[in-house]
Amino acid sequence: MKKYIIWLIGVFFYHAAAFGQTNIDFREFSLDNGLHVIMHKDNKTPIVVTSVMYHVGSKNEDPERTGFAHFFEHLLFEGSENIERGQYTDLVEGNGGALNAFTSNDITYYYELMPSNYLELALYLESERMLHAKIDEVGLETQREVVKEEKRQRYDNQPYGTILPETLVRAYTKHPYQWAPIGSLDHLNAASLDEFMQFYKDFYVPNNAILTIAGDIDYDQTEAWVKKYFSEVPKGEKEIYRPKIEEPRKTEEIRDVIYDNIQIPAIIQAYNLPPKNHPDAYAMEMLSTYLTGGKSSLMTKELVDKQQKALVIAAIPLDLEDGGIFIMYGIANMGVEPEDLEKEVDLLIQKVQEEGISNQDFQKLQNIIENDLVSKNSSIEGIAQNLAESKLFYGDTGYINRELEKYREVSRADIQRVAREYLTLDGRVVLYYLPKSQQTAASLE
Repeated sequence: MKKYIIWLIGVFFYHAAAFGQTNIDFREFSLDNGLHVIMHKDNKTPIVVTSVMYHVGSKNEDPERTGFAHFFEHLLFEGSENIERGQYTDLVEGNGGALNAFTSNDITYYYELMPSNYLELALYLESERMLHAKIDEVGLETQREVVKEEKRQRYDNQPYGTILPETLVRAYTKHPYQWAPIGSLDHLNAASLDEFMQFYKDFYVPNNAILTIAGDIDYDQTEAWVKKYFSEVPKGEKEIYRPKIEEPRKTEEIRDVIYDNIQIPAIIQAYNLPPKNHPDAYAMEMLSTYLTGGKSSLMTKELVDKQQKALVIAAIPLDLEDGGIFIMYGIANMGVEPEDLEKEVDLLIQKVQEEGISNQDFQKLQNIIENDLVSKNSSIEGIAQNLAESKLFYGDTGYINRELEKYREVSRADIQRVAREYLTLDGRVVLYYLPKSQQTAASLE
């Protein structure tokens, strides 16, 4: 209990340590095996984050073996040749730390948050994950059950839980973004141990990874430990697979109806976006925030508060490396038909396309964006992730200190322009989510 209380106190100070930083200092170097290393020193609190970002996500998968990247997010906590099964988590949490991971369409990210005197342990653990991961039938069966349960909880049994996979499969016709990271359980069940081993050898290699260490560190000592534990990891044997598939621009609207275990209808609209590092991405992010970003957004004020046609209006803006998707969804209020809600949503989009946004709203939007960016770097954990993403997606770690300027360059005219260019009615996906009871009634007619 004493160790847990100390940890809670540490977490409080760790979150406060970096608040308000606008310029992030760092050092970086690369090992001969291709591993890129980024270090950020902040000695305010005795906390350190050790993270590894692998440039592999669901888009790198075989269309007949989807879900591998997400599966490995779980599998690589099983242990290694030198760490017993289940001991990985115990070594972190038993020493007052915390650990987690996530998978997206583009990346897989692992991190440990530890008291800084356990930095060497964290580096050893991540090197073991990269070099000696335990991939066997016992681990595969264990994690298959974990993924099955996650799919049941997050998708199958969650109201509106299938919005993401149902939208992606219609928004992309060529690019592997068409399946969600959760993938197919049938594919995972059918895959052999050799296939999983090959995926590990292909993607979880130093030349496909960025190691970031942020917090209470000494630069020289940290670099020495990195070289000690990671220099022996061999470089990947072959070129990393990157899908070179350009999604064709849609010219016709795609409409469909999904019957779900819900009581209240919902509408979903999805618009394809430019690549993550495209100049228009900043204006699109600001437009997304203006339309659906919280209680003060245009859609919420008009459709939830004023007209009361919707219970909630929100968005899932996926800014992806090869071209993302802006998913907007609204849950209709009682007695409101989906067609009526959709009509009002379209009118508000049309208004922005024709009139733009007011100067007052633009100033407010700029403040929101700036606050969000500062918040991203308000913790050591956030800084570690953002340093890695800057290097991976923009090719320059220093981008972390220029991102705000990119948003400040966006004008009101830019926001109106991208609304016209990307939120096109003739190239979007529209889904109606309706209660399954309506499907039964429709089949009897």
